[in-house]
Amino acid sequence: MIRYRLEPKLARREFVDVLRRSTLAARRPVRERKTMEGMLRRADVIVTARDEDGLLVGVSRAISDFHYCTYLSDLAVDAAYQGRGIGKQLVRRTHRAAGLRTHLILLAAPGARTYYPHIGMEKHDSCWIIRRSR
Repeated sequence: MIRYRLEPKLARREFVDVLRRSTLAARRPVRERKTMEGMLRRADVIVTARDEDGLLVGVSRAISDFHYCTYLSDLAVDAAYQGRGIGKQLVRRTHRAAGLRTHLILLAAPGARTYYPHIGMEKHDSCWIIRRSR
């Protein structure tokens, strides 16, 4: 049984741990403590998925204005728990928490591009970024 909840005070250590158990740590600055703490502290919506023992097995982290757009910046599910609908539930619950009238936007990890249409998301061909400086 998986339990989902809003968890705005999620601990950095747990967040980094689940990122490592998913494929997302390779694309996140998990060794930068201040950055990771800031990512959690400044998020508007954090939804967690925990197993029956309380282990964090999935997380979504989003930034939202709660009226027009929500950027789902992190969606991570422990590799041992993938394929059980956890990611889909995290996306749905994040969107619901931010407001269904918002556009939910995310950048897909290279290996997850085929996943998002499967859960009802629509591809958008126009995304532009300026990479962060170090």
